[in-house]
Amino acid sequence: MPIRRITHELGAKTVGISRIGQRRQMVIPKTVFDELQLEIGDFVEVTGEGAGRFTVKRKKLVDADDVLSPGEEKKVRHGLKQARVGKTQSWNKVKHDMGL
Repeated sequence: MPIRRITHELGAKTVGISRIGQRRQMVIPKTVFDELQLEIGDFVEVTGEGAGRFTVKRKKLVDADDVLSPGEEKKVRHGLKQARVGKTQSWNKVKHDMGL
């Protein structure tokens, strides 16, 4: 598989040639894979740009357990609003007020 490095006004790019298989699969050349710091099992988003071009972007999936509930989101927004207007206390004061 031929690999080459091209340089233009936007910087250097690694270019590789790959073939699309019977199940619409293609292999990302190792040099490109390494340059993009991809790992086996990563998810990617593929976007068609027309004129025979597409982009591939690494995507991170969010675990449903890591998402805040509506009530938790409301508490976080309220806390951020209080912090913006200066209504904050030191952790030591909070512990003192709680008798810890």
